[in-house]
This record gives sequence, C-alpha cells and structure tokens, in this order.
Amino acid sequence: MEIIVTTATPAFGAALIGQTEKALNAILDRQLAGTGLTEPQWVTLTLTVVSGENIDRAELIRRVGAATQFSPAAVAERITELTAAGFLRDGGDGRVQVTDEGQERWTHVRTAIRPITQRLWGDLPAEDLATAGRVLGIVLDRANAVLVAP
Repeated sequence: MEIIVTTATPAFGAALIGQTEKALNAILDRQLAGTGLTEPQWVTLTLTVVSGENIDRAELIRRVGAATQFSPAAVAERITELTAAGFLRDGGDGRVQVTDEGQERWTHVRTAIRPITQRLWGDLPAEDLATAGRVLGIVLDRANAVLVAP
C-alpha cells in the first residue's frame, strides 16, 4: 500500500472528506480482517454494544440506518447475519443482545483501533478537534437534510 504524504494544507471540501473517509475505512478493514465482520456488520455490532445490555430491534434498525444511511431491510439483514454468526442474540421479545462472543470480538477490534486513532488525532489541540467536529457536524446535518428532501 502506497502512503501519500501531503505537505500543503489541503482545501476543505468533498475530495478531502472523501479521501479521509477512504483512508479511515481502509484502516478499519485491515483491523476487521480475519474477524468474520464486515464494515456494515461492525457498525451494527458497535451500535448494539454501546446501546447497553439489550436494545429493541426496531430501535437498533433505526439507529444503524440513521448512522449509515442503510435501508431498514439492509440493517435487518446485518442483524440476522450477526445473530447467525453468534455475535448477537435475538431474545424473542423484540430485543437484541450482544453475546459474550460478540462482546469479545468487539473489544478485540476496539483495542486494536484505539492506538491507531490516538496516533491519528490524539495529539491535536482540543480546540482544533472541537472546530473539526463542529464543521463536520454541520456538513453532516446538511447532507442528511438533502437526503430527506424530495
């Protein structure tokens, strides 16, 4: 894999956002290799884990769909895949739970990702991170508005 180092400050825009997303996804894909998880499954598992002990299936589908722009049917399929793989359990009462195996797999990947993200932005000034978060949050809100507009 060739690493491209830029010395000039890149202009903020779709190209920079896209290149950043692609690079971060490539890092995530590398960490997911051999885990039995795809990126869409990882997002679904993560949102299940951070939701607590268990979550209403319909609410999980809503949350994952909102975070990813995946259709409800696609999210339901990811839940089915994760259940079949033993990472999630359907309680039969409309609630979904993370299994011990799912929690262990999630923790393993998060542990591998943590030092990488620390190297990427852990030393950046808090005010720069706050500005970046604010700007990207505004762009995300506007993009979501475009997606729901007729």
